[in-house]
Amino acid sequence: MIEIDGLYKSYGKKEVLSGISLRVEDGGTLGLVGINGAGKSTLLRLLAGVLRADAGSIRFDGAEIFENAAKKRELFLLPDDPYYAADTTAEKLLALYSAFYSLDRALYEEYESKFRLARKAPVRSFSKGMKRQLFVAIALACRPKYLLLDEAFDGLDPLARLEFKRGLIRLQEETGGTAIIASHSLRELEDICTSFALLDGGKVADAGDIRSALSTVHKFQVALTRPPVREDFPFELLTFEASGRIARFIARGDKEELVRRIEALSPLLVEELPVDFEELFLCEVRARGYLQ
Repeated sequence: MIEIDGLYKSYGKKEVLSGISLRVEDGGTLGLVGINGAGKSTLLRLLAGVLRADAGSIRFDGAEIFENAAKKRELFLLPDDPYYAADTTAEKLLALYSAFYSLDRALYEEYESKFRLARKAPVRSFSKGMKRQLFVAIALACRPKYLLLDEAFDGLDPLARLEFKRGLIRLQEETGGTAIIASHSLRELEDICTSFALLDGGKVADAGDIRSALSTVHKFQVALTRPPVREDFPFELLTFEASGRIARFIARGDKEELVRRIEALSPLLVEELPVDFEELFLCEVRARGYLQ
């Protein structure tokens, strides 16, 4: 388990994290979401022990992570833009990571074949997508107990994204590992994450099980005999738009109660539409004044 308690971090006078507390259970995948500058990358670097917190604590299985070399061997941080020297090749990266992790060469070669990665070519000659595929392959082959990923899907084409998600699921099934993924690709997170944490204003604004969070919001399309207005729907509306006689909105609350109150308007049509994690996220950031 990862336990984060009262975590603070500032860069100069700019406070990035303001007392974050969070629990991440073993064996799951947590999606770390928030607008740019919310502190997602900083939190991942703190979790990896790359940065020292100004205050608070981070414990992996009860052990503090900063300057804990033994515990760091159990986790792998894949940053948004991994560093490599000018003459680095995949072969040299494998040697480097093998010195620190029990890297599974056979597993790496499996992903190397799937991604069609060159072993001896300079990494600087790779496209952005090929670089990301290379480091994803290495991360999965290291088979860490804790995998920390920053914008993991960035640059990956649809087939590579599918292989990556399959590889992550396979890793967790075989090792019982835990993953934390910071990403703006919310539809990808919905596919593989069991839980989420929304960072806002340096704090965890919302967190929980993704499926449970989605079950509390409902999207409807309603047609009336007249042009609808927002006041026709006296419940918590997260979004609302009307065109002609049709209203479309996302509401929070008990589904049966929402339908009962909609039916009281004698609508011509009531249709429930699916809500995905991206829509839920947009609703949350709108509620905080980031979007109009």
